[in-house]
Amino acid sequence: MSDQRFAVIGLGQFGSAIAKNLSKRGAEVLAIDSSLDKVESLKDEVSHAVALDATDKKALLSQNIQDVDAVVVAIGENFQGLLLTTFLLMELKVKRIIARAMGSDQRKVLEKMGITEILSPEDEVGGNVAEMLINPEVVMCIQLPDDYEIVEVKAPQEICGRNLEDIGLRQKYKLNLVTLLRKQEGSTSEGTTKDYHIIGVPDSNTVIEKTDIIVIFGLTKNIERFLEINK
Repeated sequence: MSDQRFAVIGLGQFGSAIAKNLSKRGAEVLAIDSSLDKVESLKDEVSHAVALDATDKKALLSQNIQDVDAVVVAIGENFQGLLLTTFLLMELKVKRIIARAMGSDQRKVLEKMGITEILSPEDEVGGNVAEMLINPEVVMCIQLPDDYEIVEVKAPQEICGRNLEDIGLRQKYKLNLVTLLRKQEGSTSEGTTKDYHIIGVPDSNTVIEKTDIIVIFGLTKNIERFLEINK
């Protein structure tokens, strides 16, 4: 159980997902939106859900928002409202502010304000979808600064049945294997199932199975080279 307290302002699909996941992790979550309907739909899944105008300083103070560990400003449709809310949070000396930016222009404005933690979910999803279209074997892609990526990819046929020492990910491709996801049998009330589970930190003797999903980290160009060679 976490003893951390967070606030999420803006309860669209993105903000609601953050609030729900924080709550599932055991954090105390204050969920805020100007829409009573959105607040009502989330009130049973977080610690506190309040309908208020986040551009009203007194309203924010009424919730002691300056005392939380971090605030996520996830307002998506009203950038002016996002900016004013963010400015008020800075005035109230909130310890940590994470703001959503829809596009490079919004990101630049937030950076000029001094916000260093900026989320751009649309850009991240766009990059992930593009990678999946170009390389259908890619399950998930997280693009990192300086042309690095973390990629979940279905184990290429050419490396299946071989151990990591033989494959030589680091030596041949300059890539690091983070972990493996492997299908394992489980049981439910409806019978036997096969779900993917993380098998931990693989060692040099770990053999790749044909249904494995491998999680690799490295430069984009090296990941692309690895996927191309092993098609």
